Amino acid sequence: MLYLIGLGLNEKSISLEGIEALKKCRKIYLENYTVNFPYSVQELEKAIGKKIISADREFVESDKLIKEAKKENIALLVYGSPLTATTHITLIQEAKKQKVKYEIIYNASVLDSVAECGLQLYKFGKIISLPNFEADSFIDAVKENQKINAHSLILVDIGLGFYEAVNTLEKVIRKEKINVDKIVVCEKLGTKDSKIYYSEIDNLRIKKVKPPFCFIIPAKLHFMEEEVLEGFA
Repeated sequence: MLYLIGLGLNEKSISLEGIEALKKCRKIYLENYTVNFPYSVQELEKAIGKKIISADREFVESDKLIKEAKKENIALLVYGSPLTATTHITLIQEAKKQKVKYEIIYNASVLDSVAECGLQLYKFGKIISLPNFEADSFIDAVKENQKINAHSLILVDIGLGFYEAVNTLEKVIRKEKINVDKIVVCEKLGTKDSKIYYSEIDNLRIKKVKPPFCFIIPAKLHFMEEEVLEGFA
């Protein structure tokens, strides 16, 4: 049996359902390549009371997990909700092909926690990834979102620091002459250290934002959205 378990946003937010599933597992893997964790593996081990094996992209995208799940109960822990990363749905497809039983245990993710900034979730458009290498194609999705008056959520690749991310974003916005007044930065959402900033992009460099963080480029604001956002200015 393969358990795909969402951890939520902090070391204590794994669900009771997830804890019950882990009691049945001989091995527990932690997917370590889609996000910078806001806590350590040791803190998570203490919270769940079990040892964890770190799993990189090569391991997760191979068929090793499925082969092990044929013989015994194993779990893959995923930060946030387990299927927000596209690579994880392929695990489910492979389990189906090889007739391996599986269970998905959902949790909170950045996709719902960004609502804390006051922007209405149904007004978000295509979700965007800011890569940790030289590229500006991501801005095309921002343009598409702006055409339909949709907010743009920009997730940041693992390994990209805040200062570099802000510089890349500003550079591409200026190059493409995109009209952006203020942007939103969400830092460590769902943790006791969470912060939200709403500011002109030029003023963000002085902020010492730690991962995981994301950006939001707002579209036209409803008066309630504007009221809440101004509280973070």
